[in-house]
Amino acid sequence: MRKIHFLILAVAVLFAACTGGTQKTKESKEETKAMFTGAKGEVKIMTLDPGHFHAALVQKSMYEQVDPVVYVFAPEGPDVEGHLNRINGFNTRAENPTSWEEKVYRGVDFFEKMLAEKPGNVMVVSGSNAKKTEYIVKTIEAGVNILADKPMVITPAEFPKLEQAFKTAEKNGVLLYDIMTERHEVTTIIQRELSKITEVFGTLLVGTEEEPAITKESIHHFFKYVSGNALKRPAWFFDVAQQGEGIVDVNTHLVDLIQWEAFPEVTLAKSDVEIVSAKRWTTDLTPEMFNKVTALDEYPEYLKKDVEDGLLKV
Repeated sequence: MRKIHFLILAVAVLFAACTGGTQKTKESKEETKAMFTGAKGEVKIMTLDPGHFHAALVQKSMYEQVDPVVYVFAPEGPDVEGHLNRINGFNTRAENPTSWEEKVYRGVDFFEKMLAEKPGNVMVVSGSNAKKTEYIVKTIEAGVNILADKPMVITPAEFPKLEQAFKTAEKNGVLLYDIMTERHEVTTIIQRELSKITEVFGTLLVGTEEEPAITKESIHHFFKYVSGNALKRPAWFFDVAQQGEGIVDVNTHLVDLIQWEAFPEVTLAKSDVEIVSAKRWTTDLTPEMFNKVTALDEYPEYLKKDVEDGLLKV
């Protein structure tokens, strides 16, 4: 396959995106037993340490195939309480309220407890990314399907573990999917269909570093509104050792859309990617900004390494 030099901010995050979304297991007796049929309530969700609001958005609407009883395993703290408040907001909203029943286990052994009991067949994981790859590997080994928020991995050292997790998923007849919602957004679907019509789109050019064939750009806001409410970020969201660099988040969607639209049905390999150049810089938060988005008056100890003259340099 001929290499095309994309805008580098998009290319650099390819490794975070290319492992999710479309990996499927081969037909086998194990797969036939594990795959879902569409029967009422057959999808039984287990939510693991839900520190990111995407975990709650999975339950924004109800589906007949999804059991209304959801099992939550998490440590004590504001992350799980914030998650439960969001679910309660869905259950009590005036228009189309949901009726989720959350069964919650709180404890330091939350992950071990989930694997030991396995009350569900799909684990949803969306929170601190520091241990996410480890959670994915061990859950797949336990024969449980996974719906994971991106990124599935935030360091090159952990990437081989994720690659192995997909091989194990195939062997165990379970699914390892990521939450790539942009593929299901109607304007994106229309754009993809139009791009396949030569009379409308033309053909894709071979790009250069100076004039890339495709550019993608996005602004990710620390402070924003979700479902009509101001989003409260956990403090760990601003620690790259737990969240990852900024490029692992929204830009993952951008690279995913490039692959999905420009190379439909093509599985790209790491050898198809060449990083030409890159830049990174910090976003500076004042104590007032940090308080507005986290409701915390002080920086936690693990963030103080990134504080200069009172400014948090993320």
